[in-house]
Amino acid sequence: MLGTLADSLVVAGKLPRIAAGVEPRGGVVQAGGCAQPQGRKRVHELKLKGRSHDIPKRLVWDAWLKVKEKGGAAGADGVSIEQFEEDLSGNLFRLWNRMSSGSYFPGPVRAVEIPKQGGTRVLGIPNVVDRVAQKAAAMALEPNVEPMFHEDSYGYRPGRAPVDAVAVCRERCFRKDWIVDLDIRAFFDSVPWELMLRAVARHSAQKWVVMYVERWLKAPMQRPDGTLVQRVKGTPQGGPISPLLANLFLHYGLDAWMVREFPAVAFERFADDAVIHCVSERQARRVRDAVARRLVEVGLELHPDKTRIVYCKDSNRRETYEQVSFTFCGYTFRPRKAYNQRRHVAFTGFMPAVSAGKLTLMSRRVASWRIHRRVNLTLDDLAAGINQVLRGWLAYFTTFYPSAVSPLCDRIDRHLMRWARWKYKRLERSGKRARAWLTGVQSRTPELFVHWRYCAPPS
Repeated sequence: MLGTLADSLVVAGKLPRIAAGVEPRGGVVQAGGCAQPQGRKRVHELKLKGRSHDIPKRLVWDAWLKVKEKGGAAGADGVSIEQFEEDLSGNLFRLWNRMSSGSYFPGPVRAVEIPKQGGTRVLGIPNVVDRVAQKAAAMALEPNVEPMFHEDSYGYRPGRAPVDAVAVCRERCFRKDWIVDLDIRAFFDSVPWELMLRAVARHSAQKWVVMYVERWLKAPMQRPDGTLVQRVKGTPQGGPISPLLANLFLHYGLDAWMVREFPAVAFERFADDAVIHCVSERQARRVRDAVARRLVEVGLELHPDKTRIVYCKDSNRRETYEQVSFTFCGYTFRPRKAYNQRRHVAFTGFMPAVSAGKLTLMSRRVASWRIHRRVNLTLDDLAAGINQVLRGWLAYFTTFYPSAVSPLCDRIDRHLMRWARWKYKRLERSGKRARAWLTGVQSRTPELFVHWRYCAPPS
């Protein structure tokens, strides 16, 4: 298979040197699957002499494919993925050559502020070439650390998703009356480098992985005005290797420690957010205080305002407590009305549904599309663009308590009615006729817009 891949890429120029372990010799390109010269031992991957580190070319190529698939903006050097691809073989060969010889040094990461509830979060966007290098190191390190991670660690792991963490949390909230909602203050900005590098070195026999992780951690951050900020701790959010490093650090900093100190206490963690389930308020306070002390030992701290003890109140748990809700992975857990179809009775359950903050962000995103002004599009074209985004949102946020997304669906319908009034003169002066028009469209083509699967017809 590898030989076939290399043969297909020979036509493209130098690219086979990266894609399939190919080595130029005397102006002739030879693929790893071809017959070897007399006296040379056959190996799976040809290794060039004079390299300090044995980094497979195929690893760099596979890392590039994943970076390209994910996409993303340009880094501090301004080179986009499309521009990087213009000289793909040369760029990848230079990266592999420098990483193999130890002469690769990453550029600064570009600081980008994104909104979050209560403020902004600063992401660090590496250059495209640095993203490829980070992804290669992550792919080399991940097989060593993934098997040891705790089963209740869900963040950025293969075969696991945020909805899995929410589902497990929901089941445990049914069984335990109290939870501790943990929030680590500025985790990605506070991770101590020394402890991080010790953890990486413990699980990687490849010296180049440890060496380049240290260089990525120490890479400066470039602000929007062009100034460089030197960092002394933390790992910037936005790099391909940051989630793996975060999981590795918190495995030792929290997960493994919880197993040792509180083996009977269940928890779920997604990246730096965690929920711990307790049987009583007293136990919850004891666990919270112990976790706070533990995090201080590893250079972190709990956010004093966002870390809370919550009572999982429902029809059977009727104590009075100031905190009866918390948010985890975009879902807010709180007492909600429910109906038991088997017994035909209404009750109050402690259940998750899309959080108000997420609902607001999605509504603002829809408003930013200015749907009513896209009168040059047909309804089918409009649906194709809208559905591309809505499909992902609704697939996630309707897993539990789907009726909570109804305000978003209603808002989209209002935008569609406004679009119709701008596009069709017969509807321009009558909101009632626009509403009747949209109801008719939904009755004739109920699958046209994704959100109509979850919401009642516009009224």
